[in-house]
Amino acid sequence: MAETTANPLTYYAYPGLMTTPGEHAALLQGLPEAIPALCAIVQHNLLHVHWAERYGSPLPPERRAEVNIRRASTMLAGIAARDDRLLTLPRPVDRRQVGNCRHFAVMLSTLLRHQGIPARARCGFGAYFTPGQFEDHWACEVWNEAERRWVMVDAQLDALQIEALGVTFDPHDVPAGQFIVAGRAWQMCRRGEADPETFGIFDMRGLWFVWGNLLRDLAALNKMELLPWDCWGLMETDDPGSDEALAVYDRVAELTLGIDDDFGAVRSLYDSDPDLRVPPEIISYIDGKPEIVNILAGEEFPA
Repeated sequence: MAETTANPLTYYAYPGLMTTPGEHAALLQGLPEAIPALCAIVQHNLLHVHWAERYGSPLPPERRAEVNIRRASTMLAGIAARDDRLLTLPRPVDRRQVGNCRHFAVMLSTLLRHQGIPARARCGFGAYFTPGQFEDHWACEVWNEAERRWVMVDAQLDALQIEALGVTFDPHDVPAGQFIVAGRAWQMCRRGEADPETFGIFDMRGLWFVWGNLLRDLAALNKMELLPWDCWGLMETDDPGSDEALAVYDRVAELTLGIDDDFGAVRSLYDSDPDLRVPPEIISYIDGKPEIVNILAGEEFPA
């Protein structure tokens, strides 16, 4: 029922392939519903690969490879292998599962959907990492039933990062101008409101990066939350191409921004267009090297 419903609140209250806890669901017993408490649980079980040294835990190469994990069930397997207590019990830094912003968003979505609370990971850009830049980032939209609205939550931002980055907003209700979903970023660039070269990460920037995140956001809205370096379909070109292709991206941006107004159109567009839909086999640029990965096959913990 969850996959065919026309109601987005029903659809996002159920897990998908990447947010199913699997055989380690027992670790999720006793979860709170409050967003700040859930974010604290995520932060006490995950360690961001690029912040590890700031927490006093430099990572050997084999631990850094954990950022290539896609599924919450595999993340939970790694957590359980080091410490099989409930997730509600904080882990020491060196026992936390390594990931990046996408893993924080996916894990929060997993904990919420496990309780039947609508949540969806969003791919876009953060304005709070580097002044004047919009950095590649993921956050999580959570349905606030009391206020009847979606709230953007950055589960990655704990006290250490908030202080280091000088964040002044509430990470449990991130303002739209601070986290910019990919569709909005695309429109900003297309309308001349922002320089495409300010969107990306490291030395990878430009309009091609924005439309890559646009397609990742579309996939995530269809509960296929892939890694930032996973590519398929239209992502495999570094040129937006014809006016016809640009019109497709414009339509994707429009629909992903207005998803709750026309949820069926978002689902239909994704399902009907093989250039947009995630296929069983994708190309993943792991450490910059392309590898063909079957995302429907069972996922193994990195050796």
